[in-house]
Amino acid sequence: MEAAAGGRREAALGGLAVLPDEVLCAVVDLLPPADIGRLACVSSVMYILCNEEPLWMSKCLSIGGPLEYKGSWKKTTLSRLGLCSENDENLQKPRQFDGFNSLYLYRRWYRCFTSLSSFSFDDGHVERKDDLLLNQFRSQYDGKGPVLLTKLAETWPARTKWTVQQLTKDFGEVPFRISQRSPQKITMKLKDYVSYMQLQHDEDPLYIFDDKFGESAPALLEDYSIPHLFQEEFFDILDYDQRPAFRWLIIGPERSGASWHVDPGLTSAWNTLLCGRKRWALYPPGRVPGGVTVHVNDEDGDVDIETPTSLQWWLDIYPHLPEHEKPLEFTQLPGETIFVPSGWWHCVLNLETTVAVTQNFVNQSNFQHVCLDMAPGHRHKGVCRAGLLAVPGNSVKDNENHPSVPMSGWNHPDMSRKEKRFKGSESLSTSNSINHCSAFEFSGVQESLENQEFSYDIGFLSQFLEKERDHYSSIWSPTNSLGQREAREWLRRLWFLKPELRELVWKGACLAINVDKWYSCLEEICACHNLPLPTEDEKLPVGTGSNPVFIVSGNVIKIYAEGGLAYSVHGLGTELEFYDLLQKSGSPLINHIPEIIASGFLEYEDDIYRTVPWDGKGMPDVLVKHYPLEVSYANSCFPLGLWSKQRFGTSSSPDVSNRPIWPYMVTRKCKGDIFARIRDVLSKTDILPLASSLGVQMRNIHLLPLPHMEHVPKSGNSDVKDCDDAAVLPEWQQLVSTLNRRMKNVKKHLANWGNSVPQALIEKAEGYLPPNMDFLIKFVKDDGDLVHLLPSWIHSDIMDDNILIEGITESSSFSNSKGSYEADPEKMNAIHIIDFSDLSIGDPLCDIIPLHLDVFRGDTDLLREFLRSYQLPLLRGQANTDIYKSVKNSKFSRASYRAMCYCMLHEDNVLAAIFSLWKELRAATSWEDIENLMDCQEVRGRAYRGAYTYTHTPASSYDTSERPDWDSNAGGQLGHCWS
Repeated sequence: MEAAAGGRREAALGGLAVLPDEVLCAVVDLLPPADIGRLACVSSVMYILCNEEPLWMSKCLSIGGPLEYKGSWKKTTLSRLGLCSENDENLQKPRQFDGFNSLYLYRRWYRCFTSLSSFSFDDGHVERKDDLLLNQFRSQYDGKGPVLLTKLAETWPARTKWTVQQLTKDFGEVPFRISQRSPQKITMKLKDYVSYMQLQHDEDPLYIFDDKFGESAPALLEDYSIPHLFQEEFFDILDYDQRPAFRWLIIGPERSGASWHVDPGLTSAWNTLLCGRKRWALYPPGRVPGGVTVHVNDEDGDVDIETPTSLQWWLDIYPHLPEHEKPLEFTQLPGETIFVPSGWWHCVLNLETTVAVTQNFVNQSNFQHVCLDMAPGHRHKGVCRAGLLAVPGNSVKDNENHPSVPMSGWNHPDMSRKEKRFKGSESLSTSNSINHCSAFEFSGVQESLENQEFSYDIGFLSQFLEKERDHYSSIWSPTNSLGQREAREWLRRLWFLKPELRELVWKGACLAINVDKWYSCLEEICACHNLPLPTEDEKLPVGTGSNPVFIVSGNVIKIYAEGGLAYSVHGLGTELEFYDLLQKSGSPLINHIPEIIASGFLEYEDDIYRTVPWDGKGMPDVLVKHYPLEVSYANSCFPLGLWSKQRFGTSSSPDVSNRPIWPYMVTRKCKGDIFARIRDVLSKTDILPLASSLGVQMRNIHLLPLPHMEHVPKSGNSDVKDCDDAAVLPEWQQLVSTLNRRMKNVKKHLANWGNSVPQALIEKAEGYLPPNMDFLIKFVKDDGDLVHLLPSWIHSDIMDDNILIEGITESSSFSNSKGSYEADPEKMNAIHIIDFSDLSIGDPLCDIIPLHLDVFRGDTDLLREFLRSYQLPLLRGQANTDIYKSVKNSKFSRASYRAMCYCMLHEDNVLAAIFSLWKELRAATSWEDIENLMDCQEVRGRAYRGAYTYTHTPASSYDTSERPDWDSNAGGQLGHCWS
């Protein structure tokens, strides 16, 4: 029995009564809706906690997708889940209980129903100007401080047309994106959103924050123009689909708003209000607002902000701030435009229903800050947002509402990743003056900070870059405005399209990609091999790969940086061995790859770069000098070649990632254009010759004999585990071992790709995969004998940016105008394949998967054309006997099954490309369904299979018609995704 008034909580909760209400609410929020419904029946207090609107709002938003509000969040959630009908009587009869009080729930209720009409207008602390000349803006405000401009939007049609009533009339059926603290994308038709605004009483109301409004309602773009002060925009040289999100339509009711944040990528922003009133609060860079915690992941520099809602901050935090701790603040009125400089913290609260438009931009003032923010590492990101709080050993007391946390206590117990937490603190002296910068390295920063004021000057901030990180191979933060590849392309376009700003672009490239370091390496290589020095146009790396690549006077100079020294050494060693094999075997592939001019190592010692030539043969002294490589076959011709690389994955090589040594290779530049840059202006008819030519060249790669096997690890090798040595050829053991390890943790492996793979499929992955990965490469004939598949050389990176094609005229790498290219079908089959540093051995099918997904983008016709030219079986055995009859009923013999397994266990997120190309596959309930759905009847019989003698003898002939066991009419099956 529950007690009456005064004792209801303890009696209703029993032993749970010791927990505060906020903890109980957080626990309930973890439950699925059906369990919440059951828990509501336990007691009166549980009923109260389980019927809170914020709880059901959270449950509803976690579903994602199109949303239509039903008058309450509980009703909306249950309706979306099909757990109740529209007129369910249980939803119409809320129950009431006396004798229960909760300050936590009352505060939340108050935030849901409070009115903000008491916020009276005031000029605030931010300067108001009617307008400014461009030179005035740049000298007085850009990069220095906010300014409110009152007349920039006077002539916009949006000033009269962008009312809630008119927008609903014109765009009521258009769905817009909703901003809310949910990982799911949520959309609402404008008419439904307006209905929600009128009915809701939420403490953190939904608001429209749509960066794609220009696509869903393009007429809105005609109602405003970018103010003359903000028209310089460095991201606009990128194609629209390449550039980061930059403009938003914002519509929100009273009490909604944007909580404390720094704009993405340290960009600047302007925000114009068209109707309603907004309350703004701002802090200068490096000053974390009270009540806010900055989380910085020290592995990839990802920054996450833990902050109360804007309403909660104004009600609960702001009143307790000492006068000197309060932010800059002001009320924005219709027609006014606020400029927010790079790095400034800001929080916005809608005092009434508002409509606004905002854009972020990169210009000369903030360009270096944006580049700095892209650079890998966490220290500089923490300093940019949290100031000196982010510096180890610099203890600063928090304000009275947030007890001091010594910075040495960074390892907080609730950190799920390697994070640093920077909480809002008392005032730090902030200056934008370069006079506060001093030229000390980070190793000396801690000692020098005692009398150092924080400065948002780029010279000061760049001191906190982690100099030991290689910006080409280190992981970039997932929150970066651009990815690594896109950033390199962006910088190169700026270099060519804005030559008057090359000094500035160079500085930004030094921050983002260490271009000064790689340029010094380039000069030394050119000097060593008597190559011309780079011209001004040749100073920046080209391409989007993981290693710095320069083109100098028709020569391609590649510096191996990816993965550290041990990884890159094996990349160069394997590539040199492969080129040597091509020469000896007389393979026609030699005419379709770059010609090697020189190769070797760069060593940095005593502030001097030294070049050491190396052709891949023998162990180079420059490596032995620094550390002994444990290579049991050091006396072989190519000790750091293919078999050494295969073993490298499990060897105990020392950590030499920071050694100042970089391998390099110089090749002759091939003719043609990189396919990735021009593919979108080519028709399928244009690309068909490319598919045919690729089939020929991939056949040439896969037919090459493997190097001598004397040093392949034999059975019992401690480095090779998880495979049956008696059943697996030595050539396969390393790969099988790697795949088996991934298979044992396949659920975790797939979960690492986030939402790329549906959870239902993740749960069924173990049942789909074979018990051992060697099942994919061995077969048993009817007489019981084993038939082994033999591996081939694998390019491993056959993507659209590693293919060059001729036959394109009037092309320009930096042309923004589509359709300016012309293809010559007679020459389109002249191709070159580049970048063999990822060479490996394995199933040839592993090359066809990325080729189909990336190069052909899932187009079956293109792959069919490829297979016509490829003409190799996808099952290869040592015996001349046709094994098809024995294995035709085995799923392990199906190319589609093998390819599916390879995709599931791939080290990259191949499945994301699959589900992106064929969205209907996300509805599949099993991996078998996916394999079957992707099976293309048109391609049956095109995936040639057979069993011919494949030995490691010199390749004297590449004419498959001479092979007696070749059966080009034999049927097979290759799934649609890879066929």
